[in-house]
Amino acid sequence: MENELFVVGIDEAGRGPLAGPVCVGAAGVKLKDKNEKIKILEGIKDSKKLSAKKREEWFKVLNEQPEFETHHVFVSNEMIDKFGIRKAVLFGVEKVLEKFSRKPDMVLLDGLLFAPEKYEQETIEKGDEKVPLISAASIIAKVSRDRVMLVMHKKYPQYNFAKHKGYGTKEHFECVAAHGLSPIHRKTFCHI
Repeated sequence: MENELFVVGIDEAGRGPLAGPVCVGAAGVKLKDKNEKIKILEGIKDSKKLSAKKREEWFKVLNEQPEFETHHVFVSNEMIDKFGIRKAVLFGVEKVLEKFSRKPDMVLLDGLLFAPEKYEQETIEKGDEKVPLISAASIIAKVSRDRVMLVMHKKYPQYNFAKHKGYGTKEHFECVAAHGLSPIHRKTFCHI
């Protein structure tokens, strides 16, 4: 199709945890226009509103459909500590966009995110709830980050990352009080 647009949705997971990376997820698809309904995404929801099992199912669908191109980028806890979470996330957005096979014609971003100026873009408040392509990106980001935190759990079992994924739960604070900070903790987030 000559007039098709390559549209990419972007969201992040892991902005608030005390440990681990932040993950920026992106899902791209060719559309007639940015508001075209994407049949395969009917019923998709923001990753926070899905069970882990449902997120995994959607993750599989998104990565197995030839019409979708998905990517994710991790930004480390060291980068977060050095530059702050806002800059770290924006760096992740820039890097994930560079992974696509072609420059997107339109980038749809959730909430507080924006892309470098060279991209046509729209930031949508609660985009992960309103725009299926951003919901897809939220699932890519969340599943990818959760998988990393399960690996980190094996490396640092004393923190129980498999359960809380690095978020500041009561149990996590108790683990930090007992064992100190691990190499994947965000020192600037851990004022204990």
